[in-house]
Amino acid sequence: MSYQLPNYKHPNFDQEPFVSAPNAQIVEVKNAGSAPENYHALSIYPEYFKINGEWILASESRMDGVPVLRTDGRVQVVEFRNLNIGDKVITGRTEDGSEGIFVYASGFSSTDTHSELFSFRSGRSRETAFSKDYDELYELLKYEKDNGYIVWVLGPAVVFDYDSRTALSGLISNGFAHAILAGNAMATHDLEAAIFGTALGQNTYNQQSPPNAHYHHLDLINMARDAGSLEGLIEKENISEGIVYSAITNNIPLVLAGSIRDDGPLPSVIADVYKAQDEMRKHTRKATTLICLATQLHTIAAGNMTPAYIQHNGEIRPVFIYCIDIAEFAVNKLRDRGSLEVTTMVTNVQDFLVHLKNNLVK
Repeated sequence: MSYQLPNYKHPNFDQEPFVSAPNAQIVEVKNAGSAPENYHALSIYPEYFKINGEWILASESRMDGVPVLRTDGRVQVVEFRNLNIGDKVITGRTEDGSEGIFVYASGFSSTDTHSELFSFRSGRSRETAFSKDYDELYELLKYEKDNGYIVWVLGPAVVFDYDSRTALSGLISNGFAHAILAGNAMATHDLEAAIFGTALGQNTYNQQSPPNAHYHHLDLINMARDAGSLEGLIEKENISEGIVYSAITNNIPLVLAGSIRDDGPLPSVIADVYKAQDEMRKHTRKATTLICLATQLHTIAAGNMTPAYIQHNGEIRPVFIYCIDIAEFAVNKLRDRGSLEVTTMVTNVQDFLVHLKNNLVK
């Protein structure tokens, strides 16, 4: 049986209170980079704006972005820093249609009414049963491989283990990744493993630390900077495996965002935080599935830029977000920051990746 996306239930704008609702108020930007007073800030959910008597869905969303009415009638979501003088910003703080603004959080909600109101273990923890989540994710990724845009958000833990690094490389090479968002550390230790067999100085298989292995990641960064690019390093050192290698050889975009603690960094790491955000945004705005592995801050950043829906081939479909970490605190952090449409799995990311590879790559 082929995978079926959840159906989107459109609001009925032919009934009250929508019929009598006023048009949304629009105020022009006077100072570049600054929204007018009483601006409306977007959520992750579909939001409709009444313009000249017609309810218009924002073409895409981003939490905390500002809705701007374009001359072609589209409502575009813009970051504060990208507002220009003359941009027509929609204002209003209510979300029930009374100001011509309607936030619609139940478009993909289940109609199942059979669940008990009281139940044990209703949260997501290390005691949660994840078998169903795995089975659903396998089927989703099979569908998304050819019909969606799968974005991986990776922490360095994915390359610290031989099997998980091999598993993710296999998933990338077999079409289960369309973009990768990470930092300097993930790429550094992946390439370190490719050349030295270690990650942060420890062998990725037997956990041994050879003499002077604590230099390996620094040596790797120095080699990459000397080569001038990751592509140059791969060619010069004859690298033929790993996550970075799989991404580059399969033309998968690899966005590496810098941080204060970076060593080096690698030549392709984006040091300007806003340039890095813009590059990440290019992929989160296209994402249909986002999978975040063992990286709390990068997960929050990417998750907050990823809406709960996307208009794809003329249809409105959900965006699936998965957050996987061994720490319950870490997986709940994304929900605490406003990205409610997320499936959290409290498990070791190495085991998670091996499960995916074994079920998706034959």
